[in-house]
Formats: sequence, C-alpha cells, structure tokens
Amino acid sequence: MIIVHRLNGPPIALNSDLIERAEATPDTVLTLVDGTKYVVADSVEEIVKKVREFRSSVLVLAQQMEMPDLDEHPALRVLPDPEGRA
Repeated sequence: MIIVHRLNGPPIALNSDLIERAEATPDTVLTLVDGTKYVVADSVEEIVKKVREFRSSVLVLAQQMEMPDLDEHPALRVLPDPEGRA
C-alpha cells in the first residue's frame, strides 16, 4: 500500500498493484484496473517513487524472512554425549 494525498480530502492508502496508469493532466489522475479514478496532489514522479519503494520493501522483507540473522537464531548442533553413548 502507498499513501497518496487527494486534492480535496484526507490522504488514502492505495493498493499500488491495482494502479493501471498515472497521468499528469495537469493534476495527477490515478486510474485503477477496475476503472476507478483518483485525482491526487502527488506528482506522477512521486507516485512512481512510492511504488518502487513499496515493492523494494516487500522484497527486502521477504529476503530477511528467508535468511534470518544467525545471531538472533542460533543454529542447532549435535553435541557429544557426555557418557559416551551414540
């Protein structure tokens, strides 16, 4: 989700995967895949930057989940039996 600012209303969180296009006419108009249109105060460049940052954050978080920090999660090891059993 990205936060965009409506021209005449409060900011809204918008699912960036649903944005079909962003046009500067001269106000920025976001058209969603279902045809819904939002006129926002953010420029097309700002929208593109927000979408890139959001998608980058998703990839970074996914990578962190796959490769947890070993200091926080120690690896399991087999320790020798002190009594010499197998």
